[in-house]
Amino acid sequence: MSESSGRYSKPILVTGAAGKLGSVGQTLTRLLIQRGQTVRAMVHREDERAQLLRELGAEVVRGDLTSLDDMNRIIKGCGAIFFSMSVSPSYLNATTNVTAVAKHLGVDALVNVSQMTVAQMSPTITTGSPQQKLHWLSEQVLNWSGLPVIHLRPTVFMDGFFLKFSAEDIKLHNELRLPFAHGLTSPIAASDVAFAAASILQYPQAHVGQAYQLTGPHLRDLDFYASEYSEVLGRRITYQDIDLDSWRRSLVARDIDNHTLDHLTTMARLHRLGRYARMTDDFNKLTGREPMGFQDFVRLHQSYF
Repeated sequence: MSESSGRYSKPILVTGAAGKLGSVGQTLTRLLIQRGQTVRAMVHREDERAQLLRELGAEVVRGDLTSLDDMNRIIKGCGAIFFSMSVSPSYLNATTNVTAVAKHLGVDALVNVSQMTVAQMSPTITTGSPQQKLHWLSEQVLNWSGLPVIHLRPTVFMDGFFLKFSAEDIKLHNELRLPFAHGLTSPIAASDVAFAAASILQYPQAHVGQAYQLTGPHLRDLDFYASEYSEVLGRRITYQDIDLDSWRRSLVARDIDNHTLDHLTTMARLHRLGRYARMTDDFNKLTGREPMGFQDFVRLHQSYF
């Protein structure tokens, strides 16, 4: 810790730092560097995204979260860890590797990106998503380890269902086509999850042991979000509820693996059941500001629509 400001001064490891559309790591890396913090950015491969991280000022290291040797090499010298990994059957393996090495090296704090659904799970209550089960188990492993852990549990990202999986239908058909029925949802922008994590990592010891549920500013059904698209794009966008099987077939055409398909269709099913009808002010408490509004998100990505 810096004696003058109390701000965390040791190097911070950001896993999944390269990321793709809707990832948190790259934005977090930029925010931490802008705030004067030293960042070691872990990437899976060398490409233009890794080069961008270097240009931002990060120390870029290449490695595999499922390799214990890589984790020893990469975590050594870091005081805090931001742990995030994309949807994968190897998620628990990766979490356990990071946990074991972080415990061995005595890190000061580990910020773990989980999912809001974990708050409603237990040894006897689960969901149909293999990924959500792995998130729940990973939280147990981290808690049992005795590490100084902070859990971030965001709800569904705007960048996924409302951009990646909706942009084409909005652009070509003026329709928001998702199988959410009339379920309420409060999506958050991935950039806001990064903003919350950056706020924590400035003073991580103050947050150890906490689990923060991150939501966006609106808790509404998809007719509302369709009207928000309409307002920004200047043309009428309507919501079309589609059945889960049809939606899953459309994802298969995108060459998405079965593990991810099961996860996404479970998220859609839980929306239909009202399980995402939750909203908190945790983001406001962590950052001192409101999360990004949906219209602002659409404006930011307007070229996709």
